[in-house]
Amino acid sequence: MFQLIDKIVIITGGGNGIGAALAHQMLEEGVKFVAILDVDGYSGKALEKILAEKYHTDKVKFMKCDVTKEEELNAAFDETLQGYGYIDVVVNNAGIANDAIHRKEIEINFSAVVTSTLKALELMRQDKGGIGGTILNVSSVSALALLSPTVFVYGATKAAILHFTSSIGKEAYYAKTKVRTITMCFGATETDMISKVSSFDEKLTQSMQKIMKYDPIQTVEQAAQGAIVAFKTGKSGSVWLVWCKVEDITSRVDKAYEIMAGDIFD
Repeated sequence: MFQLIDKIVIITGGGNGIGAALAHQMLEEGVKFVAILDVDGYSGKALEKILAEKYHTDKVKFMKCDVTKEEELNAAFDETLQGYGYIDVVVNNAGIANDAIHRKEIEINFSAVVTSTLKALELMRQDKGGIGGTILNVSSVSALALLSPTVFVYGATKAAILHFTSSIGKEAYYAKTKVRTITMCFGATETDMISKVSSFDEKLTQSMQKIMKYDPIQTVEQAAQGAIVAFKTGKSGSVWLVWCKVEDITSRVDKAYEIMAGDIFD
């Protein structure tokens, strides 16, 4: 069982939605400090004020950050390191569901996750003098099925996150680094993202609300609570489905890949 007490945490896309709810939950769990990264300065500052009043000003800080700009992401990591000397937990939560701007979508949803993960890994890994740590990467139920018609690029970015996070967290590599990587596959959640889902196909965008399965729909608090369970109990390389319930689906994902691979590597 892993604990969050006294941990130093960074959350990307933390100004709203699941990221904001997770900041609340982690502070309730007793983290020492949480850095909230978001490109939305208004929401980020407002959340910082609320959390600082409830938990204390030295426990939370908003840092305006466009995760697609490596210099801004590095600056946020560096500022946290200067204040505490180490980082325990990184949650890569920033994301959009807009296939109409697919290059930006890929940059935010996948490229930035890889950049942040590798930055955190380099700082945390025990085989290079770090103290270990945990990286939670946010995927989606869209990564678990070939859904059509829907936001195809979004689903592909989330599938890429699942593959990357699961692979880099397997025991063969984790044994060297002692940095856990965990994939969070959230189901439909009450966030602004749902109303903003867009396709490169205008007709598909117009009918998206009818096509997409938003039933059941969970609260951001339920999603955040699921992430806490995964953090406390999940093995490195594990995959978690959180959709009004919390389930470790690692064995299902592993079996699916075994079936797809067949005898290729025999």
